[in-house]
Amino acid sequence: MAAVAFDTLAFVKRMQSAGMEQRQAEAFAEALSTVALDQVATKSDLKELEHKIVIRVAGIVAAIGTVMTAILGALISLHR
Repeated sequence: MAAVAFDTLAFVKRMQSAGMEQRQAEAFAEALSTVALDQVATKSDLKELEHKIVIRVAGIVAAIGTVMTAILGALISLHR
């Protein structure tokens, strides 16, 4: 996954304005930026996944079409 921008200074200031001590806010900001944000999907990640899903669904639809054609052919030949 791609890196996500995270403004640690703005985060620390916001936590301080909410009453958190600076050292504690800085520790939270560091933990958040090194651990949690590594697991966040970016728009690019989601677009890549969407592309892969579209390709797989198209393959499934094609396979279903092939099976339906075979079934229809078999039914027509049985009906004769």
